[in-house]
Order: sequence, then structure tokens, then C-alpha cells
Amino acid sequence: MTVYVIDDHPLMRDAITMLVHRVRPGLKVVSVPKLNVLDSTVDRQGTPELFCLDLKLPDTLGLSGLHAIKAKYPDVPLVIVTGSEASDYEATCLQAGADLFLEKASNPNVIIEGLRSLLPADKEADAADAASPAPTKLSKRQKQLILMLDQGLSNRDIAEKLSISEHTVKVHFWRLFRRLGVNSRTQALHFARTNGWLGI
Repeated sequence: MTVYVIDDHPLMRDAITMLVHRVRPGLKVVSVPKLNVLDSTVDRQGTPELFCLDLKLPDTLGLSGLHAIKAKYPDVPLVIVTGSEASDYEATCLQAGADLFLEKASNPNVIIEGLRSLLPADKEADAADAASPAPTKLSKRQKQLILMLDQGLSNRDIAEKLSISEHTVKVHFWRLFRRLGVNSRTQALHFARTNGWLGI
């Protein structure tokens, strides 16, 4: 399985590759400088496990790169890693199908935490996810979020306890709600109680 880093800046591609390897050492990472060579690169390099995409490429405009990738690879997680401000693009990108929005100016630990939420820790985790039907299989982080919801903690409290940013907490909740098919903390807690998850 392969991670594709799509960015026209070679130093940025190298930096993201390094951070991916912090999460999963030895994982194959392929650098792609432009969107129009992605399909041929995938044909040569193998099935994608994750895309890391810069919004501003020489051959894209606005969210065209995001739309193109999700149209061809709808089931592959996609992270936007861009110099654009989150306040300008994050909501639109998530609505368009991105799984995560990260600013290039973010602390490296924030980017690592985001990548960790999308990449299984190892092959055993891959197998566990494949064997368990959604949404009954939660990640360790999602289990923590359920328990912290039950404690009535705010996003700021959760961020402090987990040593991550409030932005990352919001992204984790967005992914948790989507996995459970709910729209709020209250609905997530009801789902957890109904399924006996508060003992996890």
C-alpha cells in the first residue's frame, strides 16, 4: 500500500514524507509534482492508501484537484495539506470529500496527529479494521473521544488532555460522527450507550 504526496514544492513533499514515516516507518511514499501525472504514477507504483494533496498545483484551480481525486478514488482517504487558510477552505474541502484539512504552517505534531488518525498503525491494525464492520470498530482515539464526551469535557479540555490542537479535536469528532452516522455529541453519546460502548 502506498501514500501519494501531491505537491509541486519538493521540500514540502520531502517534509510530508518524513512525517508519514514518523507515523508508519517503512511505508511506501510516492511524490507527485502535478495532478496530471497521478494516474500513470498509481499504475506504476501501486494501490493508494492515502492521498496528501496541496490545493495550489500548476494544473489545478480552486478545489479541482480534490474533486478529480475523489471522483476517481472515492474510497481512498484524502488529506489537504496547503498554505491556504483553514478559515477560507476547510469547511468547503470537508464537504467536498476531504477527510482532513491541515495548514502547512501547522506544528509538525498537529500534522502527525492528523496522519495518525487516517493511517493504521501496522498491518495487524489493517487486518482488524478489515475484519470488523463499521461502525462497531473504533480506533483507540475514537474510544477516547467517546469516554471524554461522557465526562462532559469541552474541545479545549480534550485538546489539553490529549496534547493536540482544538482544530485536530474538531476533525476527530467530524470523523467519529461520520463513522457513527450521527450529527452531534448528544447523538454520539446515545449511540455509545445504546451499544454498550461506555465500558470500552
